[in-house]
Amino acid sequence: MPTLQIGRKEIPYELRRSPTASERRITITPGHVEVLALTSDNDDDIAGFLERKRQWVFNTVREMERITATRHAVPRFITGSKIPYRGRKMPLTVRRTDAERIAIAYRNGFIVDLPHWAGQEADHLVASELQHWLKQRARRDVKEIAADFGNRFGLVPRSIRIADFAHGWGSCGPEGNLLINWHLIFAPRKVLEYVVAHEVVHLRHRSHSKAFWKHLSMVQPDFTKSKDWLNRHQRELGADFLSSDAVLFACLPGRIAL
Repeated sequence: MPTLQIGRKEIPYELRRSPTASERRITITPGHVEVLALTSDNDDDIAGFLERKRQWVFNTVREMERITATRHAVPRFITGSKIPYRGRKMPLTVRRTDAERIAIAYRNGFIVDLPHWAGQEADHLVASELQHWLKQRARRDVKEIAADFGNRFGLVPRSIRIADFAHGWGSCGPEGNLLINWHLIFAPRKVLEYVVAHEVVHLRHRSHSKAFWKHLSMVQPDFTKSKDWLNRHQRELGADFLSSDAVLFACLPGRIAL
């Protein structure tokens, strides 16, 4: 494995060439440095790129070592943290890059590419962007589920919004406007489907009458399992969970409706 010599410190790195890359990139995670080069780069091109980035590489590797050494003492949004998503706790990987913007991807876990300029506000930045990503995913899921119910059962709301509820999981206004609590992105998808089904059935039955429950059982025959799950786990999905979990969302900004 090639190494980068910075003073007395020798930093090994993995060199990877990409035929699709449009620019060179350095990505740093705890214990690993990856240099992405262009297929047309020769040794001098790579050496010159690393020379220009040497101070940033040194500072970032040192910061990663410090975070790893103190991670047991301070809850942080760092590699190894767990993010609840659709009923499971998925791993988080935070990578430092020399890019200008933060980027989030999901591939069997959350991958956050943190830009080079993120310093003391790194935790806040990761938390804020994760919250935004999860809200956007909740919005997409709710619209997909509602569209499916609309196509199959003719239950079409006037509008759909993702909201932040102090109490409850959803509502259907008298004009047919749906509001769904975005915290349901932490629950299994079947539970989210139940809440959306519950609210769209209110388009036909305003009260929880026998006719309502009969109609709901037609839209989602196994809804009682999801209803029971939500009753058992609702405390884990609320505001207390978001603000007090030992690792997750300890520093999220104030919750807002989208």
